[in-house]
Amino acid sequence: MEPPFPGMDPYLERSSLWPDVHHRLVNAMSDYLQAQIAPGYVAQITPYVALEQVEITAPRRALVPDVGVFERESAAVTPATAVVDTPSLTGTALLEVPTRYARLEIRTVTDDTLVTAIELLSPVNKRPTPDGADAYEQKRRELFQSGVHLLEIDLLRGGRRPRLARPDPLPAAPYVVFLSRVERWPEIDIWLCPLAKPLPTVPVPLRRPDPDVPLPLTTLVHQVYRNARYDLRIDYRQPPPPPDLTPDETAWLDAHLRARGLRQ
Repeated sequence: MEPPFPGMDPYLERSSLWPDVHHRLVNAMSDYLQAQIAPGYVAQITPYVALEQVEITAPRRALVPDVGVFERESAAVTPATAVVDTPSLTGTALLEVPTRYARLEIRTVTDDTLVTAIELLSPVNKRPTPDGADAYEQKRRELFQSGVHLLEIDLLRGGRRPRLARPDPLPAAPYVVFLSRVERWPEIDIWLCPLAKPLPTVPVPLRRPDPDVPLPLTTLVHQVYRNARYDLRIDYRQPPPPPDLTPDETAWLDAHLRARGLRQ
C-alpha cells in the first residue's frame, strides 16, 4: 500500500515500531547522501544503544519474577473455595529494553574529519531526564563547539525538543527540523512540519566551497514505509500514539483516513 499521509505518518511513532523505522530511515538517508557526496565525502553510520521504554505486546524473552509459584510432583491441589474477582481492565507493561539506534556522520575522505552530524532523534534524546534530553543537550554543545554542522530531524511528537534561546517557546508543530551551520552559529534554521503537508527537503551542508546536498525527507520516509510494508502492522482505525494531537489535527487525521478508505 502507498503511504497514506502526505509526509510523516504519526503511526510510525509507536514505541514497538519506531526502532525499526529509525534504523531503516538512517540507512536510507545514508545511501541517498552517499551517492551525492562521493568521492570527497563518505556517509558513515555510527550505532549506539539506549534503554527505551517499549510496549511489549507478546512475550519476547524469559523474565525472572520476584515471586515464583512452583509445582511439586507429589503435591496435592486443594480446590479453592473463594470467588476470584474479575479484573477491572487489562493493561500492557512498559519494559526498558536495550534498543539499537544510529546517527549519520558526513566525513571527508582525505583525513576522516567530521563535517556534518545528522541526528534522527530517538525517544531517549527527548526523555526529560539526566541520561536522556540533558545528555543529548551536552552532546549538542560539544558538536557546536567543535565546528561541526548539525542537522537534527525530530519526527517524534513526544518528549522534550532540543532547546533554543529564541523563539521560546517554539511554535506548535508535530515535527521539526533544525540546522546549525558552523559559519552562522548560534543561529539555527528551523523547519516546522505540519501533519497535513509533506516533510521538507532540507540542505546538508559540507565544507566550503562545496555546495549543500538536498535531503528529500518525504521521499525517504515514503520509501522506507513501502519497503518495510508498515501498512501490514498499523491499524488506522485506532488513534496514533502518543495521544497529543490538537483537536484540529485529530479532525484532519480522521477525515483524511476516511477519505483514504482506512476508516469507516
